Amino acid sequence: MEFTKMTIDDLKQQLNEAKISPKELYNTSLALSKKAHEKLNIFETIIDDFQMEDANSRISGIPYALKDNFSTKGILTTASSNILNGYIPVYDATVYKKLKEAGAVLVGKTILDELAMGGTGTTGHTGTVHNPWHMDRLMGGSSAGSAAAVASGIVPFAIGSDTGDSVRKPAALGGIVGFKPSYGRISRYGLFAFASSLDHVAYFTRCVKDSAILTNILKGQDEYDMTSLEDDNLDYTLTLNDDIKGKKLFYFKDICDPAYYPNSSDETMIETLTKFQETLDKCRKLGFIIEEVSFDKELLNAIYPTYMIISCAEATSNNANLTGIQFGPRGEGDSIDEIMLNARTKGFSELIKRRFILGSYILQKENQEKLFLNAARIRRLIVDKMTELFKTYDGLIMPASSNIAPKFNDSSDRLSEEYLILENHLAIGNFGGFPSITLPSGIVKEMPVAINITGPVFGDKDILNIAYKIEEILGFKGLVKDDFYV
Repeated sequence: MEFTKMTIDDLKQQLNEAKISPKELYNTSLALSKKAHEKLNIFETIIDDFQMEDANSRISGIPYALKDNFSTKGILTTASSNILNGYIPVYDATVYKKLKEAGAVLVGKTILDELAMGGTGTTGHTGTVHNPWHMDRLMGGSSAGSAAAVASGIVPFAIGSDTGDSVRKPAALGGIVGFKPSYGRISRYGLFAFASSLDHVAYFTRCVKDSAILTNILKGQDEYDMTSLEDDNLDYTLTLNDDIKGKKLFYFKDICDPAYYPNSSDETMIETLTKFQETLDKCRKLGFIIEEVSFDKELLNAIYPTYMIISCAEATSNNANLTGIQFGPRGEGDSIDEIMLNARTKGFSELIKRRFILGSYILQKENQEKLFLNAARIRRLIVDKMTELFKTYDGLIMPASSNIAPKFNDSSDRLSEEYLILENHLAIGNFGGFPSITLPSGIVKEMPVAINITGPVFGDKDILNIAYKIEEILGFKGLVKDDFYV
């Protein structure tokens, strides 16, 4: 089996049998990094220096990539924003520290949508990230570089962050697995905050089992993150089994049925939804009970505006320290106000400026009740409804996206009104802190499509097990575009 398709266990076996050394494995990944970066624009920084701590874990000696909004002591960390250009942290994020201690080898820091605010992979200060399946199509965001690093076969896993769908949607568009554990399962200390009540550490892998391996290593309480959970002391790889007897899944009625869009001219979208129905049939044959459920359409339509209101408000507050004084290039001016104004004017893209202005407007005293608090109430209604459904069902299964990766000239930060629910339902996982996983389910027009499974909070092991069994019957483990490096 070639390196670009090998899982963590595959590579670890190669290391254990001395068929390859950690340094040779790193050199292989490094060579692919440089080659793929020229095509796709993946990395903010490539680490051209082999460094590995002595450890004996399931990921020791395994190369990986890290989203550039995780603090790395002594390594440039910009969150793909000019406001942090040249910033080198003096401390390590807990996730990075745990990976180092486990012996994983960092190959590079990856590009993201600026400050993780965006879903296209086009707004990082070093340019657009391309999809290895088709150079003219989006990788998705905000964790675009990390997604591309795994989708192109450079590394078997990469770390990202997920605030609305920032790992799970790019995973769908790139034909790989994207897992977001329960809120607090993994410490966010050292992750640059976007929207603190929605932010999750998440990761891309080549298979579901690799996601379980990473969760084992990264989970646990952290004294530096008051939202982090105590370790449940479970080995998630040992709970991956064939026991799905009686497992019940549901999906949202009507919006997943191709017949719901009789007048649609989007043949690819119809084919994507048809592929989803075929996946449901395969799951039923496997033994899953799958039922359609009606969900308040007004609440589903409210997901996008609710997400935007809460995330923009929290982002405005969290990023108030980006003044051009403490970090990055200092602005010019004769006063503190002038320095801040000039630094922010030059340091932020137009998209980020719009979001900060929107967040400031939402947080104004006269607007808080009408906007922010109402959004919080709608969020609670959605979460309560989902929690009630999870008393009957083990998980929600949905198409991860309504379509294949869009072409660049078809994309925008604003999602389509026609398919708004199908494009935004992944944010439900962030609203409730639910564990949620995306895995490839088929090929449409030579591009990957995917399903997503979301379950009750703290139900990480069960969601991983459900996804593991479904992955087995779908047969898309280690999916990589074969001719990418030709």
